[in-house]
Amino acid sequence: MQVSSNRIKAWLVLLPTIVVALYFIWGFALYTGYLSFTKSKFLPKHTWNGVENYSALFADDRWWVAYTNMFLFGGLYLAGCIVLGAGLAMLLDRLTKGEALFRTMYLYPMSLSLVVTGLAWQWILNPTSGIQQIVRNTGYESFSFNWLVSPDYAIYTIVFAAVWNGTGLIMILFLSGIKSVDGEIWKAARIDRVPTWRVYVSIILPQLRTTLLTAVMLLGFQVVRSFDVVVALTNGGPGYASDVPARYVFEYFFQRGRIGQGAAGAVIMVVTMIMIIMPYLLYEVRRKEA
Repeated sequence: MQVSSNRIKAWLVLLPTIVVALYFIWGFALYTGYLSFTKSKFLPKHTWNGVENYSALFADDRWWVAYTNMFLFGGLYLAGCIVLGAGLAMLLDRLTKGEALFRTMYLYPMSLSLVVTGLAWQWILNPTSGIQQIVRNTGYESFSFNWLVSPDYAIYTIVFAAVWNGTGLIMILFLSGIKSVDGEIWKAARIDRVPTWRVYVSIILPQLRTTLLTAVMLLGFQVVRSFDVVVALTNGGPGYASDVPARYVFEYFFQRGRIGQGAAGAVIMVVTMIMIIMPYLLYEVRRKEA
């Protein structure tokens, strides 16, 4: 009887959270999917429209630029954060003094919002006041670093800012995983004279698959909602060369009065990320069960 009473109390405590999650997350997601098949313009309109919004979406060159940028930005963002984060974690793990200081330094960018990060990098990369101008003031008048205003390279400036902001979190995840590894491994490695880098690469990092999965999931969510850093740094420009689906969806939802097409873009964006992440997630689950 006591067990049943405790279970009821637990459900009552969790009930508000469950209701909020079902309504504001899954409810809004399903409603957005529904709107993508309607004639919604400036306001929601529940008149069925079939796949017309998706046809208009796929016929829009700007959407394909934003969609391609999502893969380019996402791939470089995930690779940069994971490689740099794991590398910094291994370096910090070898420190005997000053680990707390360096850990705080590398974590500092994560404490800044992506809006502040975007504005800071906008100043750093601005051709008239940033790196280019500083180098030219030293006498190198021909030096050029104008990626921020280049249609071909603007998307990479967003990668720089996002990696700088997100690497600290991945570093902490990998550092905590490395610290949890059995210390006997290092004793055995010293006896067998195995190089330190080989221990990390061949023994320790393969044991951190769960940490890697967590990192990929967290970074994947950031890729999907990569809106604020884009708006703060390039605002999708020059033109729409550095646009991403999140900004595209926002503009069509709230500025252009084409809710149906914006909802279609949101659905495609989320489905794409699920299709990318789900196979790896299922592989990890099945591997653990086996």
